[in-house]
Amino acid sequence: HQSTTSSADASSSCSPDPDRRSGLARAPATARTSRRPRSRAFRSDKRRARSVKPRPDWNAAPMSSSVVANVSHVASARGSARVPESRRGSAAGAVSRAAPPRRASARCRAAAEPDWKTKQREQDALISVEEDAVKSRVEELLAPILDAGSGTGGDAAAPASGAPADLADKIRAATAALESGLVERETEVRLLLLAAFCGEHLLLLGPPGTAKSELGRRLSSVCGGDGVFFERLLTRFSVPEELFGPLSMRGLENDRYVRQTTGYLPSATVAFVDEVFKANSAILNSLLTILNERLFDNGDERVEVPLLCLVGASNELPESEELDALYDRFLLRSSVEQVSSGSLRGLLSMKAGELPGKAVGSKAAAADAASPSTSTVPLSIKDFQGVKSAAELNVDVPQSVVDLIVDLRAHLQDKCEPPVYVSDRRLVKSVALLRVAAYTNGRNAVSEFDCLLLANVLWQRPSEANTVREWILERLAQDRGVDQVQYLLAGLFGRACRADGDKAECEALRQEAASLRAVLSQQIAQLAGTTSGSLPALREHLWLSPPEAERAAQTLGPLFSKVRRGLEKLLRECLTLEVALERATEPHVMALLLPDYWADFIRSGPIEDVKPLGVGGKP
Repeated sequence: HQSTTSSADASSSCSPDPDRRSGLARAPATARTSRRPRSRAFRSDKRRARSVKPRPDWNAAPMSSSVVANVSHVASARGSARVPESRRGSAAGAVSRAAPPRRASARCRAAAEPDWKTKQREQDALISVEEDAVKSRVEELLAPILDAGSGTGGDAAAPASGAPADLADKIRAATAALESGLVERETEVRLLLLAAFCGEHLLLLGPPGTAKSELGRRLSSVCGGDGVFFERLLTRFSVPEELFGPLSMRGLENDRYVRQTTGYLPSATVAFVDEVFKANSAILNSLLTILNERLFDNGDERVEVPLLCLVGASNELPESEELDALYDRFLLRSSVEQVSSGSLRGLLSMKAGELPGKAVGSKAAAADAASPSTSTVPLSIKDFQGVKSAAELNVDVPQSVVDLIVDLRAHLQDKCEPPVYVSDRRLVKSVALLRVAAYTNGRNAVSEFDCLLLANVLWQRPSEANTVREWILERLAQDRGVDQVQYLLAGLFGRACRADGDKAECEALRQEAASLRAVLSQQIAQLAGTTSGSLPALREHLWLSPPEAERAAQTLGPLFSKVRRGLEKLLRECLTLEVALERATEPHVMALLLPDYWADFIRSGPIEDVKPLGVGGKP
């Protein structure tokens, strides 16, 4: 027991005790109870001594040259110096003296580099130069195309169609003048002018009191002093004399059955016939000939009629089959509805005299509201004449537009219930109408956006107009042949790789790539403004009313933005291939320029064509 106690006292005297440092008296304990606290204190003191182990003073003595060199090398490799300048001391000189042997060893390794590695480095440099040259040339060619495609797409000062430079401005001014005093009749006013430019006729169909007669009478403002305006209201008891003029008494005395046509429909330039479907069989034959052939049988001779456009109005669709031929003579049709609830307040306020600068209820305000200033229409009969023939000579109809019309007719007659009949004559005249629309907009080709006008051409009942419009919008929202163009471009790339720098074959392939680039450039130009969602080709269209253009732009804008980005990517790739063919670039360089097409060529190309390519330049 004494030996155990003495050893415990010795250990306690050697190890620091927190109670002893604080000056507290330690309580006596038995041998069994005092051994366990002392062992705990010994372990804690040992752990505390290990944690406060003294550290070397780096500032006291400088590091050796080898340590400094190693630390500096590691720091430079990591991008930051970890040893401050103050701590290096005299070892900096040793580090600087150690550097020359390293550079010397690098020169020795470069001198000992094998020839194949040197040649590989030189070949990589040549490939990089060729790649940069092709890319810079592509950017030069791409910039003007994208700048032209990001324009407004509207009418230019010198229209590409060859139309007079001021024609578009005159049409806009005339449209604004004819719209004056009317609410929600933007579409009908534009169709009125378009029918006059096409030499066709317009039918306004709707309930009574929807300004159909007012719209028809406003067309007389374009006559000015050069034409004659004729207006008549038909009933079931109307006789031919009301339209074509009375019989000539002198002709009857000479046994000739002729009419005095002066001041009647055969001598009119612009005509408005209200309740046109009330015409009886005695009127129909002569009326059909005037509308379609512009001829009138007066006695034993057939005379030409100077009729530019006839506007017909009706409250109802034709009921008998004998009126179907007359119904088909009206190429343009519009269903005139009541003013919507949102615009009714504006209509009533305008008619009540709440106009800027006019007192409410004043006579001047009422006169201005009731009689819009149609005398300021800047168009005349001479502006309308010759437009249709000029459009047929100067405006092309792309195959995509032809396919759209053919597919639309098939959809209307085969997939709609009940089927919508569209005559061949109506389809032929609709193509002429699209040409006039493109000509007056200053374009030398019909755009697919012009086909939206077919919603006022290819319907038999008013409810079918929305069916036609929705089908056209859905067709316009398709991928516009992006997959087909990409397939053709992949084929050209494969043939270019197999050509392997042959000048004659590369030139032929370059011409094909140039034609493909022209197609892509035209499609990008048609989608001008889609990246910003503005679609100026729609909003600045002369013959699409602002509400119609806005609805179409909201539907097509996001879709066209995606399509345009895809077309720009294809155009860049097409230009890359074209420039590479022009420079007779080798296949392994084209693989770096167009890696996706190269991967497709490797996967799908014949092994005998793929195996020799992509290894290097020609020997």
